[in-house]
Order: sequence, then structure tokens, then C-alpha cells
Amino acid sequence: MAKLDNKKILACCANGAGSSLMMEKAIDKVMKKYGIKPAELRHCPVSEGKSAARNYDLVFCAKTFVKTFEGVEKNGTVLIPLRNVMSAKEIEDALKAADLLD
Repeated sequence: MAKLDNKKILACCANGAGSSLMMEKAIDKVMKKYGIKPAELRHCPVSEGKSAARNYDLVFCAKTFVKTFEGVEKNGTVLIPLRNVMSAKEIEDALKAADLLD
């Protein structure tokens, strides 16, 4: 799974406390399932994530916050919007759809 090894991953939610922490744990579950070792995996509020996103390879957020990250992909950051931010299955499926998992 070299595509995601040593990548910096950010999980964002409204306040950076509850749902982004749960999203981080679900992302970590998928990473462990595939033996992926990211360089960094952290969570934060959308307000911080908006400016920090350009320093990350992948940014996960709820679909409602997609417009907040408009333009981030110009810097090479991959934006992964989720409907259920706590669903490891949805995270796994989204990574496969983005051709980041085999």
C-alpha cells in the first residue's frame, strides 16, 4: 500500500473534537487493515483545517464542508468527503474510488 505510506492525513469536523476524533479512529482502522503507515494522522476543526490542508496529502471531511476546502486540490491534496464520518467502510470505499487502495 505504498500509495498511502508516509502520507500526511487530516480529518476535519466542525469543532475538531468529537466527530473528527472518531473519523481519525476510523481512518486508522482502515490504515491498519491494509498495513499502511502514514507519516501523520490527526484531527482538527474545519477552521484550522482550511488553512492547514495544503500541508497534507489527504483531507477527510463531512460532505457539508467540501466548499470550505475549495481549491485545496490545486496543491495536490486529495479531498475525501464523507457522508458518515465514522464509517470505516465508507472511508475504505472512498479511498478505493480515489485509486488510493488496491
